[in-house]
Formats: sequence, C-alpha cells, structure tokens
Amino acid sequence: MISEPFEGTPAAKAGLKAGDILMEIDGKDLAGKNNQEVSQMLRGAVGTSFKLKVERPDEKGGTRPLEFDIVRQTIQTPMIPYDTIFNKNVGYINLSTFSGTPSKDFKKTFLKLKKEGITSLVIDLRGNGGGRLEEAVEIANFFLPRGKVIVTTKGKTKQASNTYKTLREPLDLDIPITVLVNGATASASEILSGAFQDFDRAVIVGSRTFGKGLVQTTRPLPYGGVMKLTTSKYYIPSGRCVQAIDYKHRNEDGSVGTIPDSLTTVFHTAAGREVRDGGGVMPDIEVKQEKLPNILFYLVRDNLIFDYATQYCLKHPSIPSPQEFKVTDADYNDFKAMVKKADFKYDQQSEKIMKTLKEAAKFEGYLDEASEEIKALEKKLTHNLDRDLDYFSKDIRSMIADEIIKRYYYTRGGIIQQLKDDDGLQAALKILADPVKYKETLSAPVKK
Repeated sequence: MISEPFEGTPAAKAGLKAGDILMEIDGKDLAGKNNQEVSQMLRGAVGTSFKLKVERPDEKGGTRPLEFDIVRQTIQTPMIPYDTIFNKNVGYINLSTFSGTPSKDFKKTFLKLKKEGITSLVIDLRGNGGGRLEEAVEIANFFLPRGKVIVTTKGKTKQASNTYKTLREPLDLDIPITVLVNGATASASEILSGAFQDFDRAVIVGSRTFGKGLVQTTRPLPYGGVMKLTTSKYYIPSGRCVQAIDYKHRNEDGSVGTIPDSLTTVFHTAAGREVRDGGGVMPDIEVKQEKLPNILFYLVRDNLIFDYATQYCLKHPSIPSPQEFKVTDADYNDFKAMVKKADFKYDQQSEKIMKTLKEAAKFEGYLDEASEEIKALEKKLTHNLDRDLDYFSKDIRSMIADEIIKRYYYTRGGIIQQLKDDDGLQAALKILADPVKYKETLSAPVKK
C-alpha cells in the first residue's frame, strides 16, 4: 500500500495516491512480496517505463482497479520542504537532511528570505538525521567567520583524523538565529547546532539531540556484502564529543548503555558558557516534549486514522489551505463512528497498573481492608472508548488533520499543520522577539 507519495515524483505526477494498493508491475503479481522486493521491482534506469496496476478504495468501501504508465526518474526528496516568514520579519527554514548538497538550497532560500525583509532566523533541524559532514560545515560558514574550526575527527590512524574549517566569507554574521532540535536531530545536524552553540552564534531550542558522534566508513565484502567500521569520533569547536552511547562499557546484560550525566565533562563555549559532552547537544532553552496519549498509538497502529483520511479524500476533491484547514466537529464525529464500527480495542495502561496493585495488595494482606477504595478507583479507571476519544480529541484531531493535509499538500502541508501548535517554535520566536534576553542567553553567566 502507498502511504505517502512525495511531491514531484513520478508516482505523484502519474496520479497515485495514499491508500492505493499495489497489485502488479508489468503484469507480475505482487501478492506475497515484501517491501524490499517490491522496491527492487520498481527501480530501473532513468527514462525507462513500467505499467503499474493498483486497486483504489472507493466511497462504498470497495476498490476499483486502475493502471498507470510511469516513467522512472531520479528521485530527490526536498532538502528544504518548507520555508516561510513569521511575524513579518522572522525567517523560518526547515532543513530535512544533509545528504546531497543542501547548502546550495539553504543559501538560495536564506538570501530569498533576506530580500523579503527578515531580521532574524529560525533553522528547524528536528528530525534531521544528518548526512554529509562537509555540508554542515558549509552551512555553518554562512553565519560564522572564515577560518573557524567547525569539527575535528580523531581516530587511531592519520587517515581517520581531519580538521574541517570554514573556507569562505560568511553571508551574515549579525542576524539573530535560533535552532530547533529534538531527539531525532543527529550526526551532521548535531555538528551544525553544536558549532553554533560553541561559538555562541545561535540559541538552541528544544530537547536533547540524539548523540551520534562517530565517523563510520564502509568496507566491501565478498558476494556483495558491506561492513561498516567506526574509524573515528568527531569533536565540535569547544572540544567536546556529542556521542551518547558508550560501546566500550556495557551493562551487566551485555546491552549498550548511554553515558550517565555524572560521567560527562564540562567544556566551555567561546563566551565562557558551560556545555557538556557525552549526551548529544543540550539546548539553551529546553522545551518539554508532550507525551502522546496511549490511544493515539493504537489508532495509528491499526491504520484507523490513515483509513479515515483515505475515505475523507474520496469525498472531498479539494480542501482549504493547510493554514486554514480544520477537522470539524462533524468530521470528528464521523471518525468516532468509524472507530466504533471497527470494534477498536486498545491497551489501557491504568487497567494494567490497577491489576498489578490488586495483586500486590492481596499478597501483602491489604486487599480486604482496602476493597471499597479499590472498587471506587476501578470504577473511575474503567475502560471507556467514548470518554477517551473526547478527552484526547485535541491530539487525535491534530493527527487526523496532518494525515489529510499531506494527501493534498504533501510534506510541506504536513509541516505547516505541525507548526500551528508548536511549543518549540513559539519558544524560538519568543527569544528572538526579546533582544536583551537573546544576548543574555548567549553570554557567560555573571560571576558573583
């Protein structure tokens, strides 16, 4: 099944949609094939074509067969899927990867935003898993002076050790910058955000980054095999390594653990601010990530939100812009009816904990004495689907809106939807709107 065709790809251009079920490729039945096998059959030389047969869901709950002629092209997902201006003067650039040459797109986008009058900038690296180290250095160079060491790789051999500096004149040394990060910000993204932090060039906002500070090199093996070797670690300007996982020292069960905070070392930024190694990049302004409700996990797992979005799109040829689109009360009532019709079941953690409590109370001899209180608590914690769908409606509606919007406006639309109620973005905009606080955040604490 197609989950999300990317904008501008041959699939999207041909008219394939999320929810389409792949049936045949050039007459070859796909029944029983796994994702890897199907992917291999779809690949081929640029310019060649193939016939794809799918079954598309209809409004009556059935499917109808469709055939598409698709010409293969080189596919490159957008490196900057979205950029905009907030509050008339704050530029926003969402950078999704460091693979390829994103620095070219970033430079073009930044200069466009400057021409449109921005006076400050938000760089969103959340979910950016990294890519080419050289690209991180290049983008850092846009905002840092020439000749600055951005990252150093250190290994056991001379070949594995290197120093990467900014080589060009910068684009802008003065524009205030905030960088959004989270637990999925990794590798080259951590080099960029860490370098900005170490040079006190930007305020880092969000949650602790992933913590990948290793350089890995591939070695070919016989029969088409590949071995990935860790050859060095990389160190950002303050001298710290952001690697969070300690492979040398393992837990008693043999598993790999993270470096505890108590064993990390203090380093200092250019201005003298304290920063630590061993656990990714800690933000200057931490934004707590809200935990999603348990019911939402099961709604996504059982494809109920996906299936509702598919049916919604069949009934609505178009929708308002991502900024204006909302899941109405009528829409949400339709969704709830679909969930109930599907005989949806999900795991309620409170019921599990209550069962464990009763077993513990019985074992310790308190069950009889506390039976009335336990019964009253059980009554309040009884599984109630209607109540949970209403209580967690805000989170569920947001996920439904995200899934629907992506069907019409692809990844860009999904980002716009996610930014509507984004605590991290609001924190970034707030610090940029307060020049005194911004400067104070990037300055060393005053010694008493």
